[in-house]
Amino acid sequence: MIRRIFIAFLACSLAILSAEASDMLVKQNPAIAQSPTNKNVIVAMTTSIEDSGLLDDLVPAIEKKTGYTLKKVAVGTGQALALAEKGEVDALFVNSPKAERKVLAGGAVINRHLVMHNDFVIVGPDADKAKIRGKKNAVEAFSLIAKNQALFVSRGDDSGTNKLEKDLWQQAKITPSGTWYQQTGSGMAQTLQVANQKLGYTLADRATYIFQKKNLSLPVLVQGDKKLLNLYHVMEVNSQKFPRVNSAGAKAFINYVLSPEGQTLIAAHGKKEFKQPLFYVDGGKTEKDYGF
Repeated sequence: MIRRIFIAFLACSLAILSAEASDMLVKQNPAIAQSPTNKNVIVAMTTSIEDSGLLDDLVPAIEKKTGYTLKKVAVGTGQALALAEKGEVDALFVNSPKAERKVLAGGAVINRHLVMHNDFVIVGPDADKAKIRGKKNAVEAFSLIAKNQALFVSRGDDSGTNKLEKDLWQQAKITPSGTWYQQTGSGMAQTLQVANQKLGYTLADRATYIFQKKNLSLPVLVQGDKKLLNLYHVMEVNSQKFPRVNSAGAKAFINYVLSPEGQTLIAAHGKKEFKQPLFYVDGGKTEKDYGF
């Protein structure tokens, strides 16, 4: 009888120790999920992340490491933020800091972190009717495009790219309209194709431009303006406000892209194929490091 009691006590003690050790492992390695109950994590992300090919590297690595299945919703940042405000996604991966901060202040999202950056470029036909080639000021370039009524193809989809474009027009004190200004309502890759077919100008993120360049005849005409910096953040949709949100899955996703493994993967994307990175990693940094 005493032997049986001792064995039961020993088994119970081992189970407790095992649970504590497992819990400690997860705390030390937060990107690793333990047999998640809800295996799907829905992430709304800007189309440039998909159009630049980054997801081809990122998704398999995240799923293998965390045990979650990533359900991506590739839309413009404005649409992604709207989905977050309705609690219809679990996490965001977007690129419009000003708009993000408004949603963050409203309490729909939490746990916002800078992940990476690249920049925007203004591309256009080699003939360059607007004479913007080599300009260092994006607002001046937009003014010249409007002055010459040179065809400009806008995404017109409330994406981070479109939000920046509208801000540049505003700074130039121009309300674009007329036949020279056309909107696709589509993502970056498709908008680049339309601009290419029509020999128009457009604003593009550099990663998507490089990834699509083999199918384009449009050169980069304007680059290097600080206004064209393109910052990407991840954030978790607030589960206290929206109980159906998969908070554990969102955290696992965020922890992975910020982990040394995730940052290394992002930094390596494009190097082999294009001889240059498409994104520069910013784990541990904030907008203040870039003067914002």
